[in-house]
Amino acid sequence: MRRLLVLFALAGGVALTGFTRTDTHAAHAARLPGVPADTLTRTARLQHLLDVLADDSMAGRRIGTHGIHMAASFLAFELRRDGVQPAGDDGYLQHVPVARIVRGGRTYFMLPSPHVDFDTLPPSEVLHGEVNVVGRIPGSDPALAHQVVVVGAHYDHLGIGRPVNGDSIYNGADDDGSGTVAVLEIARDLARGTPPMRTVVVLLSTGEEVGMVGTRWYLQHPVEPLDHTVADLQIEMIGRPDSLAGGPGHAWLTGYRRSTMGEELAATGLPIVPDPRPDQGFFFRSDNTPFAEAGIPAHTLSTFDLHADYHQPSDEVTRVDFAHMTAVVDAAVRAVRLLADGPKPEWKAGGREGLGGGR
Repeated sequence: MRRLLVLFALAGGVALTGFTRTDTHAAHAARLPGVPADTLTRTARLQHLLDVLADDSMAGRRIGTHGIHMAASFLAFELRRDGVQPAGDDGYLQHVPVARIVRGGRTYFMLPSPHVDFDTLPPSEVLHGEVNVVGRIPGSDPALAHQVVVVGAHYDHLGIGRPVNGDSIYNGADDDGSGTVAVLEIARDLARGTPPMRTVVVLLSTGEEVGMVGTRWYLQHPVEPLDHTVADLQIEMIGRPDSLAGGPGHAWLTGYRRSTMGEELAATGLPIVPDPRPDQGFFFRSDNTPFAEAGIPAHTLSTFDLHADYHQPSDEVTRVDFAHMTAVVDAAVRAVRLLADGPKPEWKAGGREGLGGGR
């Protein structure tokens, strides 16, 4: 695996500004060992993708590092290979201006705002190369194609930190490597199979771990109008079963009772139940939150069981249950197709409690 990633970097995988020039990159990447073939099972593809994304050579994918830049190129290549249309401002890449400001011993990650003028910041405080990875699968129904469903996950994690049992790389295999590769598989299914009726935007966000900066930037600069966006589904931490959700192959949805989304998905037989731990406030702790604040019915699909490897170096691929994860991805593929082809979700009365702004 280490050799794969070194070759990927040499092939241009970290040249983010060149991802509108993907032909040479794709030719090199096609020769890399271990690139999943069309004949692989879904389980084998998911394992391959997660092996790459959560490898030590990605150095934990922390925002502002070489590792996250390499991860972004890998994700963009996968979207291109699966036939997803580019939707960023530079091919698949949507550049996200981020400042890392240290004040009073605390570090803040900030987007441009009336209070943060990047032109006045020291160059050392402005990060370079931070991107969301964004694709589009056009809708096929003339009456619905203008409506948009966003399916997303965050691909950043914590990077290199305090060693635990001699390991200092926080790989983030479950958080949120698992959700990221699930979104790749959903995009692959939509792009290669029957076209969705609504347009689907694939959003792999940076900076969730530092304030959801990538998603917040996307909402300020959407690739499709927000007033056409009818739903957002985030996938986060689906690598291990949760007994409270029903065990292997079952998932839960944050804010289930806030909109009609959960009930509409469950009514089709999908193994999706309400968040069994509402006291944890997960509805407000993932990239669905900024979408919900903007007035868009938005939820996160997860199977996180509060395992002790959360935000630890031990969040490794070896801890992932791929049979469970495959079953959840199967359900997630069906869920996104239902969102793209079926009734659009609506907020219930009181469903936006605790959220500001929005339509």
